[in-house]
Amino acid sequence: MKNNEPSASWTWILLALLTLYIVWGSTYLAIRVGVETFPPFLMGSTRFVVAGTLLFAGVYWWRGIQMTSRQVFDSAVGAFFMLLGGNGLVGWAEEAIPSGVTTLVISLNPVFFVVAEWLVSRRGGISGGPNRWTWAGLIVGFLGLLILVAPSLGEGTGEVFDLWRLGGLIFACLNWTIGSMYIRHVRKPAEPMAGAAVQMLWGGPLMLVASYFAGELNGFQWSDVAPEAWWAWGYLIVAGSLLGYTSFIWLMKHSSPTLVSTYGYVNPIVAVFLGWWFLGEPVGPRIALASCTIIAGVAMVSWSKRSPSPGGEDSAEKA
Repeated sequence: MKNNEPSASWTWILLALLTLYIVWGSTYLAIRVGVETFPPFLMGSTRFVVAGTLLFAGVYWWRGIQMTSRQVFDSAVGAFFMLLGGNGLVGWAEEAIPSGVTTLVISLNPVFFVVAEWLVSRRGGISGGPNRWTWAGLIVGFLGLLILVAPSLGEGTGEVFDLWRLGGLIFACLNWTIGSMYIRHVRKPAEPMAGAAVQMLWGGPLMLVASYFAGELNGFQWSDVAPEAWWAWGYLIVAGSLLGYTSFIWLMKHSSPTLVSTYGYVNPIVAVFLGWWFLGEPVGPRIALASCTIIAGVAMVSWSKRSPSPGGEDSAEKA
């Protein structure tokens, strides 16, 4: 499907990318600090209600909001996959997984994006597919993930992680990709900022329902939330939602998903450094090796789209 959005200045694209690179790298630390005393789904619910309300009010005051019922529905679908299934599971996983390791697993997102774009192109009748570099990158990335989780599979030495939480992170990547590609390829998309606001307003109630069924509200007292968790919550509203999420939604309408997904290269570096600096999270040789391996695999997959496929077809994005 052709993207009918008008082209955007490379200056704005670069600024939006830098926002994703730096800001989203820091949000994993904020989530980790927050979920120590703030139930993850409840924290996400309140965060997105506040952020969505502020953004909706700002866009409405600036230029008004006009959305069809279909666009509101599309926003709900995006919120279900991206906010509930993506961000919600990340918060849940970070109750037991260090922020640096979390963003390292999330860095596999570009791989999901490349495969998703290929599937969409194939459905649209565009020939070509993953080339040798794509498959090599997938293998290298998977090897890096195995290095990361190896001690958790048995009695090995080193940091051992909860496999259910790690699986939740991988499922979060899948959900985020599904939601992102859905929003990108809808027939008549909403204006990006208005769409982002409505997605967050959908995400709040969806995550509140998840919080209820997860038992987070049983015996919960607002006084249990530590001051640093409230600071993290506020930072996630401003930096994670109002700056980061809106930048992502805007980029998905004005740039290539493969280019957008390159935030996966930088976020782990930012998150690992911040986790080590502020929380003393360990960064041993195994995690360093896994980091290099996964990022190398992700880079190979993304850059493979510039290389011709074995059949001679250019695998560059055509959707």
